[in-house]
Amino acid sequence: MLILSCASKLQLLETLLKRNLPQTVAVYGAVVNINRGNPVRHEVIVDSWPDFKAVLTRPRTTADTDNTDLYKNIYAAFYWDLDVYRRLLLDTDAVNWKQTFRLYGNQNGIYEVSKDAAAAKKIHLTATPYFTYLNPNPDKMPQRQIDPGFTISALKSSHVDILNETWPHGGNEQSRRFLDNMVKCFPNICILDSNGHPISWALTDPLGAQLHGYTLPSHRRRGYIAIVIRALSMQSYAAGCPVYGHAALNNVQMQNFLESMGYQRLSEFCHICIHSSA
Repeated sequence: MLILSCASKLQLLETLLKRNLPQTVAVYGAVVNINRGNPVRHEVIVDSWPDFKAVLTRPRTTADTDNTDLYKNIYAAFYWDLDVYRRLLLDTDAVNWKQTFRLYGNQNGIYEVSKDAAAAKKIHLTATPYFTYLNPNPDKMPQRQIDPGFTISALKSSHVDILNETWPHGGNEQSRRFLDNMVKCFPNICILDSNGHPISWALTDPLGAQLHGYTLPSHRRRGYIAIVIRALSMQSYAAGCPVYGHAALNNVQMQNFLESMGYQRLSEFCHICIHSSA
């Protein structure tokens, strides 16, 4: 395996991944963020270069790594050759199997290899399939107006408590740290009411995916989330990031909303594979 650290090689990788969207979307989003400052200190692993057959993005190995932090330990994968990808995971040091981590990939083989790895390494695996929606033309999203006295703004660290309380995957200190880091590092948008309190918002994550789109119950059915998603999408698009997100298979309301905003569902699931040695 090789760790790509050369800026010119990483830029070439970004170009190659972009040409092969949408299957590459999770890895592509991670590489875009790496090439634009790398605020969460990720790195890229390939089986070989330049004729790579598998690519993996992961957190850098650092002294302050928390092996129990499911939120911070995020991987993304893409392969041309499934057997090469399997060998990369099972037969190299590409993955820290002592960690609890999430691995994202929009190819069915990602899940297959995770099952093989869990059996071989004797670790626990929980895998959940999601629909992935990609919007190639966010400038065509419908535009809506916010109420007088309300403003569009960026989220702040002072807003993280309400983000953590309302996020279905939050409610703990690790999730709070994760959300605070996302607010500080990546594009995000919110609508503030006349008192300066956030009422609707959305963030992006280290893979460039839209995360935690939410409107407070007392302000729903007024189109605020559509305003937020469009503004966030235009911000990500301008930065060269893919405009995409995931929807649970049973969340028909979210699926219909994304389709109404011009998102297109990818043909393969995104399997979010949670590996845990505990």
